[in-house]
Amino acid sequence: MAIEVLKKEFAGLRTGRASPNLLDTVMVESYGTMTPLVHLATISVPESRLLTVQVWDRSILKAVEKAIRDSGLGLNPATDGQNIRVPIPFLSEERRYELAKIANRYAEHARIAVRHVRRDGMESLKKMERDGNVSQDMQRQYGHEIQIVTDEHIQQIDTLLIAKEKEIIQV
Repeated sequence: MAIEVLKKEFAGLRTGRASPNLLDTVMVESYGTMTPLVHLATISVPESRLLTVQVWDRSILKAVEKAIRDSGLGLNPATDGQNIRVPIPFLSEERRYELAKIANRYAEHARIAVRHVRRDGMESLKKMERDGNVSQDMQRQYGHEIQIVTDEHIQQIDTLLIAKEKEIIQV
């Protein structure tokens, strides 16, 4: 689960190329409630540096444009009839390194989540041993297996991070 969350967070990091996932986190105030943009519009990528957002209800067009502008993604949308054009600006070197730091922070949160699952599993094993449901040898064996799975997940996280950093820095 932590790896899936990390992949979604990485998809939202802007790398200088247009991706519909870039707007996944944008929330729009429509009809008095905050709604994800993907529930209100179709997002497409007609060019490598341009997103188009086709809003289904014209009455919320301005709210969608404002939500994209205020999302903190550094995007400046422009309304074009019922569509909103969102050009993706080039990233400065400073911003690339800042995004790489954010990617590192996301990866560390994922590692922590994996370690919490390991801790919970180990505590459950110890409790089972204390209650007499598992022998000490079985508890050690299962604990070793939990550690192996934990190490595999940490390795997957590190691999994803390296790929994302490379994508961010080399754009």
